Amino acid sequence: MAKKQALGRGLGALLSDTKTDVTSNLSISDTNSQLVGNIANIKISQIEVNPFNPRVEFEKEGLSELAASIKELGLVQPLTVRKLGNDKFQIISGERRFRASQAAGLKELPAYIRIANDQAMLEMALVENIQRRDLNPLEIAFSFKRLVDECGLTQEELADRVGKKRSSTANYLRLLNLPIEIQNALKDKSISFGHARSLIALDDEEVQSYIYDMIITEKLSVRKVEELVKETKEANKQSGIENKPKQKNDNHLSFVQQKYKDDLTSFLKAKVKMKLGNNGSGNLVIPFKSENDLERIMKLLDA
Repeated sequence: MAKKQALGRGLGALLSDTKTDVTSNLSISDTNSQLVGNIANIKISQIEVNPFNPRVEFEKEGLSELAASIKELGLVQPLTVRKLGNDKFQIISGERRFRASQAAGLKELPAYIRIANDQAMLEMALVENIQRRDLNPLEIAFSFKRLVDECGLTQEELADRVGKKRSSTANYLRLLNLPIEIQNALKDKSISFGHARSLIALDDEEVQSYIYDMIITEKLSVRKVEELVKETKEANKQSGIENKPKQKNDNHLSFVQQKYKDDLTSFLKAKVKMKLGNNGSGNLVIPFKSENDLERIMKLLDA
C-alpha cells in the first residue's frame, strides 16, 4: 500500500494545478488590468482573514517591526488567497503579512489567487503555519485536534499527513489534557514545551500542578523536571499507586477522613493528599517544595 503524501507536498500540487488556479482562467479585464501573470493587486478592503488559521495570536512587537519594514520597502512576499465571489478574497496564507500591511497603511496587496474548498483551506492553513511559522505548542495541539475531530483522522493518519512521528503528534494532543493553569503558562511562555512535555507523563493533575508550582517558584530547568517526574513515577510504582486498578471508594473520602485531611493541610501548610485502599488502608502524601520546606514540616510533626 502506497504511503500517503505529507500535506506539504499535497499543498504544492494543489497550488500548481490549473484546475484549482483561478488566475489561469482570468483575463486582464477580469481584474481591472491589475493582474500580472499569476499575481494580482487586491484592495485590502476586499480581503478577509482565514477562519481556519491555527494561529490565533500575533506578537505585537514583531507585527510592529514588520509593519515598519513594509511601510518603507513594501510587501515583498505576496499573500495567497482564494476567491469567494463578489470581489471578496479569503487568506490561505500570509495573515501576519496582511495584518502588518494594514498597520502600515497599505491600500492594496499583491496576492496569488487560488480556489480551494473548506477542507483544503483547513489543511493548507495548517501546513503553511506549522511548517513555516513559529506557532506556540497549544496552537499546534488545537490544529491537530481539529484534523482528528473534524476530518476524522486517526492519530496514525494525522502523523502521516503532517509528516511527523506519531509520538510527536500524540504529545501535542496530550497537552490539551493538562490543567488550564499549565496550558495558560505554556501559552504565555512562562514554561517551555519541554516542561509541559515532561508533565504529561504524569496522570495525577494535583501532582502536575504541584510540580508546575515548583517550576515557577524555583525556576526549574527541563532536565530537573524530567528527574522529578521520573522519581515521582518510580515512587508511585514502588508504593503500588501507579497502574493500580481504581477501587470503588478511591477518592471518595468520608466526612471524618476529609476533615482529617483538611486539618493536616491547614496544620502543615501543605497540600496533603489521602488515597484510600482496601479494608480501610490507604496512603497519606505530604508534598514539600524544598529541603527547607521538608525540615519545616518535620519540625511541626515532631512538636
